Formats: sequence, C-alpha cells, structure tokens
Amino acid sequence: MILMLAGTSDARELAFRIQGEGYPLLTTVVTENAAKSMTEAGLPVRVGRMNADEICELIRAEGVFAVVDASHPFAEEASRNALEGAKRADVPYIRYERASIERKSHPLITVVRDYVEAAELAARHKGVIMLTTGSKTLHIFAEKLVGLPDVTLVARMLPRKDNMEKCEQLGIEQKNIVAMQGPFSKELNAALYKQYDVTLMITKESGKVGSVDEKLEAALEMGIPTIMIARPKIEYGTVFSEFDEVIKTLKEKLKEAANDGFSYRV
Repeated sequence: MILMLAGTSDARELAFRIQGEGYPLLTTVVTENAAKSMTEAGLPVRVGRMNADEICELIRAEGVFAVVDASHPFAEEASRNALEGAKRADVPYIRYERASIERKSHPLITVVRDYVEAAELAARHKGVIMLTTGSKTLHIFAEKLVGLPDVTLVARMLPRKDNMEKCEQLGIEQKNIVAMQGPFSKELNAALYKQYDVTLMITKESGKVGSVDEKLEAALEMGIPTIMIARPKIEYGTVFSEFDEVIKTLKEKLKEAANDGFSYRV
C-alpha cells in the first residue's frame, strides 16, 4: 500500500495516477471537505492530522510500502511528521511539490521569509491591504494591522463558519471579508482589487496551481505592491514536481524492495 498525504487538487490528480498504476492507495487529508472530494473521486481516504508516531504506526499497521507526501507547499508540520514517520518505519519517503513559480524581478514584489515578517512589513503601509494567505495565520496579521490608523485589512478566505467566527474574534469587520473558494482568474482578482481599492496585496509562494500567477499578474498590471511569503525550507530528500517522476521512483523503489524479498499488501 502507498500512503499519500493529499488534500489539494493536484494531489488528487496524482493519487489517480498512482491508483491507475495498480498500487493500493490510502490518502490522508485534514478536513472533511477534502475527504468528501477524495471519496467522490473514488479514492480511499483517512481524515485527521497525524503526528510522526501516528504515521509510523499507520505505516506498520497497514503494511505501507512508501509514503508520498503531496501536501500543500506550506503544510510544513505535516511534511515534517511524514518525513519522520517514514524514517522511523524505515520506508521510502517521496515528496511531490507543485512547481514554484518563477520569481519575477519587479520593484513591486517583496519576498519575505515568513508570516511575521510579512505582517511587520505590511504594517508600514497605509491604505487597504488584501490578505490572500488563508485563515490559519490570520491572527498574525490581525495583531499587527487591525486598529492601525489609515489601514484596512481585507481578508480573503474559504467561506466556512469557523473562518467567519475567527474574523469576528480578531476584529475584522464583515464588510472586509471576502469569503470565496477559488480558483480565481486574473480578471476576478483584478475586480476584487478594484472593488476594495487595494493598495497592498499579500500572498504565499504556493505555485502555479495555487493561482499565485493570477494574483501577481493582476496586482502588477494595476500597480499594486505585493508581499510574497517564501516557501518553508525543508530538506525533503527525494522531491519531484512532475507526476511521471513520482511514478517512476515508486516503481524503482518497489523493484528494489522486491529484490530484497518484500511484497506489498493488496
């Protein structure tokens, strides 16, 4: 069996490819919404976060042959747990990560190391700041920006009840919440920037599949400065950004294991 950390649209596509190659597969996701997407696609799924010990136990209990980590580029904790869990169980770990966009050398783009640095830099700006990094780290930006004179924080996030409650707790007014689920086209991004008179946009370096290009292109065309948060630096070891490379490596690892007398459980 292959254990695969999934949850994103490209991860789901990769899971299809792996399953299509005849490998028994178990995907893991964090949210019920992601689990529903996997189930509807006919992919077996387990819901819930796991630490390294739990991943190791699952690998041993299910006879997992390899771990494919296709979690979001910013799911740092999940990746570290998968790495450690695979190491403890002594099975191969393969990282699939959507290709990073080519960073554009542009005077309107500032790349920062993390969310805190992004929030501190944003606090020096005046006007309307559109945050497109989701709800998980919203508190970091709210603490730095909400209540500042001449600053309005507009938060764009998934339309979930818990997100709306979080905004209320952090002092973000309803009129400054954009509760929508992407993908967002360049035209829609531009329309939102125009509607809110955005003077600064904050995003993550999620990759092309994460619609970062569309955010950037719209912002740059409108002359809007952008803060881009760089991806976490993790030593994955074996990492690919193409499905074919993942499949090829799985086949190679399975062949090596078979030569050592291992057979995976169907």
